[in-house]
Amino acid sequence: MRPGIYLDFNAGAPVRPEAVEAVTAAMAQVGNPSSVHGAGRAARALLESARTDVAALVGGPASTVVFTSGGTEANALAIESAVAAGSRRLIISAIEHDSVIEAARASGVVVDVLPVDRHGIADLDWLAARLSDHEPTDGRPFVALMAANNETGVIQPVLEASELVRAHNGWLHVDAVQAAGRLAMDSRSVQADTYAVSAHKLGGPQGVGALTFGPRASLVRRQHGGGQERGRRAGTENLPGIAGFAAAARAALRDRDDNRAWRDGAVADLKAGGAIVIGEAARRLDGTLCLAFPGFPAERQVMALDLAGVMVSAGAACSSGKVKASHVLLAMGLDDLAGCAIRVSGGWSTTAKDWAGFVEAWQAMTSSYTARRASAA
Repeated sequence: MRPGIYLDFNAGAPVRPEAVEAVTAAMAQVGNPSSVHGAGRAARALLESARTDVAALVGGPASTVVFTSGGTEANALAIESAVAAGSRRLIISAIEHDSVIEAARASGVVVDVLPVDRHGIADLDWLAARLSDHEPTDGRPFVALMAANNETGVIQPVLEASELVRAHNGWLHVDAVQAAGRLAMDSRSVQADTYAVSAHKLGGPQGVGALTFGPRASLVRRQHGGGQERGRRAGTENLPGIAGFAAAARAALRDRDDNRAWRDGAVADLKAGGAIVIGEAARRLDGTLCLAFPGFPAERQVMALDLAGVMVSAGAACSSGKVKASHVLLAMGLDDLAGCAIRVSGGWSTTAKDWAGFVEAWQAMTSSYTARRASAA
């Protein structure tokens, strides 16, 4: 096994060469996009060209794309906008990213949790019943259902959910941070009212994302100050980051990786060694594998693999380095596995050797762990 195997794309993908080149060129660009002189107009042209490229990724006119600092801010903007528009009860799926869950909890309105089944798929019968019981005094129904889960890779029935939400004149928000550039899906195909994406998941720079909105959604001002982003987010735009985002979006739409075959090829060896594959019966992102080894704490697995030169994660990588039982697996009813599951995720630069190297390291790790337990017993 060769060292330095990176299989944590769901936390952040390596930056694509096209994005590096675009960021470098934009950093040499003189001028503020809001200035009216020649340099400012050139910067504005670059900004709007990038907006068009990101619009192609997310679906919808470029005029509906609002650049943000990332997926977290995009999710918050959608939720804050729905509450400002009168929603007094939010329906949030149990497997949402923490940026959605915490924004909903901080909103000051009632939050209902949309359950999932044992495969990690949203319960649409529950959603239909809840929407039918929605009280007019609670304002317009708001539903947040991610396109694909960041931990398990399980793809959600967002189009079917959208049809239910639209039948009740509701607002569907889709966190597509993991799906963008990986699935043939955009805001139009799933009829989402708001749709959030992030650059660094698909090979762009960190610190930039976007929210697109449809005609049934009305966005509030996220930051006060100047009139940037059509008055919705004040502050000079991160032009280098946005240019890199656009370059990564173009590359992601152009290229498709081969991770599904490599991932599925690894599963037989992993299961033979005692691994339990989470969400195996559901449709998943091609490059995502969530697996548990009963009794082996996730944080110890991550550390052992890291020492072997393989970088993976335990659930989401957005909790300041903390490792805790996965709320996603708990929602799936997998309480006994929630603290011993790791996530392996590849992407645009992953190779077959990377997956094979992970399998080799995992087998050595679990064999050693099993032997130590047997000896202790």
